[in-house]
Amino acid sequence: MKQFMKYTAVAALATGMVFAQTSGSNEQTLAPKAQQGRRGFMRRHLERIAQALNLTDSQKQQARAIFRQARESARPVRQELKQNREALTAAAKVNKGEAEIQKLSAEQGRLCGHLVEIRTEGSARFYQMLTPEQKAKADQMHTQFRQRPRSAGQQNG
Repeated sequence: MKQFMKYTAVAALATGMVFAQTSGSNEQTLAPKAQQGRRGFMRRHLERIAQALNLTDSQKQQARAIFRQARESARPVRQELKQNREALTAAAKVNKGEAEIQKLSAEQGRLCGHLVEIRTEGSARFYQMLTPEQKAKADQMHTQFRQRPRSAGQQNG
């Protein structure tokens, strides 16, 4: 369980780093970046992580491959989630009954859990490729991120 939490922490760290760093040129590049969508966001996110952890070119290449593979593995699961969400909405609208809604809800939970598994495995592979110094920096950054105050609608957890 402790290892799982550590790998999950790295994933959370990676996400948090995006919001922790700012760039003076954001206003000038916002429109083109916004057009790139999620893939552009993730590319910039990985660059921030690479810079913060001082990754080598080889490590950057490995990280891109790791996260690309995770994204590809998650694609069919995300599609199933979408279909299941639509089925849940339809079941609620026509009042298909408690049993059907419970079945679809359980499947939604299973699929979400599978996505967490895929993402955590990718984060674990990324964390394992780091040097001891980079791991220490990643752990420190994660701790700092977890200690940041959250908005009133969110809770630390």
